[in-house]
Amino acid sequence: MDALTATIPVGNQGMAVQTAWPQGTGRFPALVVIMHAGGVDTFVHGMLQKLVDAGYFVAAPDLYHRLDSRQGSGLDRMKLLRDPQVESDVNATVDFLCGHPLVEKTRLGIMGFCMGGRVAYLMAARNHRFRAAVAFYGGNIMIPWGEEGPTPFDLTADLGCPLQFHFGDDDTNPSPADRQKLDAALTKHGKLHEFHRYAGAAHAFLNFTNPDRYREAASHAAWPRTLDFLTRQLG
Repeated sequence: MDALTATIPVGNQGMAVQTAWPQGTGRFPALVVIMHAGGVDTFVHGMLQKLVDAGYFVAAPDLYHRLDSRQGSGLDRMKLLRDPQVESDVNATVDFLCGHPLVEKTRLGIMGFCMGGRVAYLMAARNHRFRAAVAFYGGNIMIPWGEEGPTPFDLTADLGCPLQFHFGDDDTNPSPADRQKLDAALTKHGKLHEFHRYAGAAHAFLNFTNPDRYREAASHAAWPRTLDFLTRQLG
């Protein structure tokens, strides 16, 4: 795997983006990988490695780049994020990928974990260059980040690509009621989607760095489904 931390402009600021790609030449399908509340940390780096092993060019933007680490834990900083700024960050990452000589810009997807699953839903509606979106246990899809909407859920009719969701049966955010509401809205608007549920798993079941959360059986079942979905949508 080749890797590089790039700094790309977003407005008048620079944003760090962790990039990695398979060895060799050619143009690769690409994924914007959206971090969880912990940031672009050991877990996210592990997911980037797995995606590169599967043949993808990956880019993980640091959505906390406007914030100071002294502003609290990851969960504290997550609460300070605002949807318009997040949209700008992800769109800048897409522009970076589309201009990269190793990326096939017509084969772009987005994947996110926890808060990143919410962002993946949001951006599948906001940026129609994405051909696939994968959301792992994305909570708060019905809640805006900031004082004004719309929420990601409000934008369901605008979704521009197929979506795949992975939920732990014991998760409370998103709750079973949230999942039913999502499924009903996606079906109503004719949006191609897949829901996968995992018994004995709760939130963050994929996070191998957290032994209290990680569930090996669910993780091993979810990942092949993810790669199959990406292959079907991105080629």
